[in-house]
Amino acid sequence: MQEHHYSVIVDGTPPEVWELFWYRGPRRPTSSGVSIEILHPGDAVGEGLVRHCTFRVPRYLLSGGVGKSWEWLTEVTPPVSWKYDAVGKPLWSIAEGRTRLEDLGDGRTKIHFSETYHAFNPVLRFLLERRVHHFISKDNDRLITTAINDGIRRLRAARGSGPAAAEGGPNGGS
Repeated sequence: MQEHHYSVIVDGTPPEVWELFWYRGPRRPTSSGVSIEILHPGDAVGEGLVRHCTFRVPRYLLSGGVGKSWEWLTEVTPPVSWKYDAVGKPLWSIAEGRTRLEDLGDGRTKIHFSETYHAFNPVLRFLLERRVHHFISKDNDRLITTAINDGIRRLRAARGSGPAAAEGGPNGGS
């Protein structure tokens, strides 16, 4: 079993970061070969949300360099944290991840991620699990930071607001 933990600091409040992660509009942004399609929105806060993700994997897995996962989200606490469980391929695996948003004040948020990853097949687990998980996770901190900071800028530009106006939540107020 592989474990991966990291944290990044972004230039947005927890409600802004939450809004980006939980965007449910018709066209979800894609970033660096990662796309997320919402298959079921879950309840009002996202509990039970089901998503289909595509992402880069090593070409030697013979999947055209594309991996897929089906994820369901639970333990959703807006705008603080959530958990996901996933089944992925081409290296058939299960994963469990947690995301927690920590308010640093001054319009910044520290995002804490953790994930465990486990390939089903014992031979593939021994030969490939560590290498594949490293490949998938190696640039997460940089990619997530860039994507979130870019998303926050777009969100604020669309609202015509700066950090202070956005602190109250999606509509700029309480």
